[in-house]
Amino acid sequence: MSELVVGEDGLARCRWGAGVAEYRDYHDREWGRPLHGERELFELMTLEAFQSGLAWITILRKRAGFRAAFDGFDPDVVARYGERETARLLADAGIVRNRAKVAATIKNAQATVALRQDGGLDELLWSFADAAAAERSGRPATFADVPAVTATSKAMAKELKRRGFAFVGPTVAYAFMQSMGVVDDHVAGCHCASG
Repeated sequence: MSELVVGEDGLARCRWGAGVAEYRDYHDREWGRPLHGERELFELMTLEAFQSGLAWITILRKRAGFRAAFDGFDPDVVARYGERETARLLADAGIVRNRAKVAATIKNAQATVALRQDGGLDELLWSFADAAAAERSGRPATFADVPAVTATSKAMAKELKRRGFAFVGPTVAYAFMQSMGVVDDHVAGCHCASG
């Protein structure tokens, strides 16, 4: 099976990003592109944690629901959630209703707020970029060349846990690194592949 699919627009895309419109838009506009900003990174971290064990398309299709349910991913607001907000979230069909993931999101909002005194979430996450780049030996030719876990994703997960974050194991951390652009795993020949 080819690693690339050429769309009706004539552009070659990673196979996973050439299907339904939600995947195509996410592939072309977000995945592997550098993302900065506390709220933006908190949102993406939350979505990656909720995706664990599910298809990413499920999360993409519920993204607007997540934004509404979690007050636009404002860490200051989410950090103050209590039992009432948790019950509201667990009853909200617009999101994935999972008690452990909801609790982790609240804990992660609290950790994000606390991290501001040490430079903030953006600074911490992007501090792993050089190590991630050093692990790479060029653009992946196939999806078999794309790891699920790396030494850097293990280090990021360990540091996030040390800082009070939850649901950020090495596999989630690597997926997060891909989605926020710390690593660019578009396969060779994809129109989104940088350099």
